[in-house]
Parts: sequence; structure tokens; C-alpha cells
Amino acid sequence: MRAQLGRFGIWRMARGMNPELAAAAEDLGFGAIWVGGSPPGDLELVETLLAATDRIPVVTGIVNMWREDAETVAASHRRITAGYPGRFLLGVGVGHREATSGYQHPMGKIADYLDRLDRGGVPPDEIVLAALGPRALTIAAQRTAGAHPYLTTPNHTSLARRLLGEGPLLAPEQKVVLETDPDRARAIGRPVLARYLARVNYRNNLFREGWLEADLDHEGSDRLVDALVLHGSEDDLAAGLRAHLDAGADHVGVQVLDDDPLPAYESLAKALFR
Repeated sequence: MRAQLGRFGIWRMARGMNPELAAAAEDLGFGAIWVGGSPPGDLELVETLLAATDRIPVVTGIVNMWREDAETVAASHRRITAGYPGRFLLGVGVGHREATSGYQHPMGKIADYLDRLDRGGVPPDEIVLAALGPRALTIAAQRTAGAHPYLTTPNHTSLARRLLGEGPLLAPEQKVVLETDPDRARAIGRPVLARYLARVNYRNNLFREGWLEADLDHEGSDRLVDALVLHGSEDDLAAGLRAHLDAGADHVGVQVLDDDPLPAYESLAKALFR
């Protein structure tokens, strides 16, 4: 049974996620907790977050297929779903060739990994695939519950929905900064984006969206930074997040760029759920 995620969740790198933040997210009305940054295949953090909460599902965003063997991940899935049925969605993906020794044939790796998860007893509707381009999105639609695109805009969400069709889950991630001064917001967002803009998969995806080389060079143009890292008041951010829903997303994982994200999540909850 696929976990029900609601319309908005919190997305946080594993190193910054803790039980207190998870419990606060549930109390604020968010529908899911996304654990990012390639969490280990034992998924102990997922179990810790589920134990600290009552209802909210937890999703990995994502377990890296090159780093964590499928058999270990499948065993972790079986353990977690036995203890917390209906509250865990396993997000998996191939990550970035620049960060992975031996990276090759990503579509073949995805197919083999999904086969091994299947043999390990993980139902397809309890898996979500990191997917940006047409081939990965097609596999996501055919073999999993759906797609989790990262570092995208509502324009990509619209393109992805057309490729996925109406049934599969589409749950993009969106970075936000609760800051009304554009210069200060860009100063926060631009260094984060710089880590991604040199990576081939993200560059190619942004080119497919229509962005130009000049937008991606030198840590990103203002226009690109503003699109990939929403900034403004809580109402501005809420409008930008809802733009993904209008474009065809079922759910948006909201990544607040702040060492202490809770105040921003509290403000966002008031704008999103009132």
C-alpha cells in the first residue's frame, strides 16, 4: 500500500534531520518527511523518525543505488513496513556520475536494482524513483509508484506529468528561503545550487527546460536562482509551491535552506494550511 503523502512535506538532508523536527512537521500539518542526501541502506534514521511520530509517512530522497546494495535495502524495507505499515515510501535513484566511481549505464542499473528489490519483496507501489529525463520518468511510471524529481521548476513538473500520465505519483522537491530581500536570498541559495549546476544530469535537464548555458554558468543567473530557490514572504513561497500542484504535481517536498528550518516551516504551514 503506497503511503499517502498529502500535498506538502518537509525535505531535509539526513544529517540535518532529527526526531524533534519530524514531530514538529507532523504537528504543523505537513504530509510527509523526506530524508535526503543518500541515507545508509540500513535506514535506521527512517525508523527513528517513524518512532518519534504518530501518523506522518517518511520517504527517502534518495537511497543511492550505487552505494547501497538492493538486498540490504529490501531487508530494511521489510523491517520498517512490518513495524509501521503504510508509513514508509522507499525513494531510490542512481545519483550523479561525478560523485560515483564506476558509474555507467544508469538505465540498466535502475532496471537491475528494481528487479532485485522486487525479488526482495518490495512492492512496486512502495517505491518512488528519482527521475528527471524522459527515460527515467518512463521507468518510474512503469515500474514504481512514481517519480521524485530534484532541482526542478513547475515547467519541468508539467513536462513530467505529461510523460508519467495521470496515475503515477509526481513529487518534486523545491528549495525555499524565507527572505524578502532578493540579494540576501540569492546569497543563501546560489552557493547551494553551485554544487549541482556542474553535474551533467542536472545541466541536461535544465537545458531541456529551455535554460541557457549563460544561466547555468558562474553559479547561476539571478533568473535561474530565483526559479530553483523560491524566496519572499510566506505567502510568496506558498504561491510558488502551489505552482507545482497547478502544473501536475501530487505532492511537493519543501527544502528550507536554513541551519534551523523550523521557524520557516512554521510560517509556511500557516500560509499553506490555513
